[in-house]
Amino acid sequence: MSSDLSINGLSVNYGPVEALYDVSFDVPRGQIAALVGSNGAGKSTVLKTICGLVAPSGGEIRVGGEIVTPRPGDALKLGVAMSPEGRRLFPRLSVEENLLMGAYTVSDGAASRDMLSRVFGYFPRLKERRRQMAGSLSGGEQQMAAIGRALMAQPKLLLLDEPSLGIAPIIVAELGKIITEINRDLGMTVLLVEQNANMALSLAETGIVLETGRVTMSGSGRELLASPEIRAAYLGI
Repeated sequence: MSSDLSINGLSVNYGPVEALYDVSFDVPRGQIAALVGSNGAGKSTVLKTICGLVAPSGGEIRVGGEIVTPRPGDALKLGVAMSPEGRRLFPRLSVEENLLMGAYTVSDGAASRDMLSRVFGYFPRLKERRRQMAGSLSGGEQQMAAIGRALMAQPKLLLLDEPSLGIAPIIVAELGKIITEINRDLGMTVLLVEQNANMALSLAETGIVLETGRVTMSGSGRELLASPEIRAAYLGI
């Protein structure tokens, strides 16, 4: 099975601090993969390195078979879009304006309108609030807008950084269903980075566990959820 994302021997240093060491994993095309681990494990650093926001000290990242260079914007050209931790919306722009910001690299106006319609289909509350300032949305609604903005870039690979953070459990469950629908309907490959291991691994066909910058376990989401080590470390069981 071909991979939309292939990471081989990735290492990242922040000065003398080793953030990632020899990280390797593949995300098969069209699948949801979950990268789980505790706070500070290096999960967000993986995403920032994929997006060219952090330069690796070693290793290689390929998207769709093409090597990603450590420059902001290059990953976007290869079909990568990210919904960042903390949402990072423009609070004084409307919901619709925030969404359209995600389509700034898309030259096909008809395709952008079609994707906007799809985003409103996945997130009806955003359609209801399309003229509302993004800063006035609830945390869950802001997360929906951040995911919708990433979708507007029409990516092949969607990166989601901690989408459940600070969100009520009922909204987390709703987001999980929508992520599954996006993957199924659009055939979009998704890399989901989460501290909420139960939520992430229950959605994922592929799971990767990161601890202090190193991959310690990998397998199917179902296998990892059943693992006694994972249940003890992340699920409190």
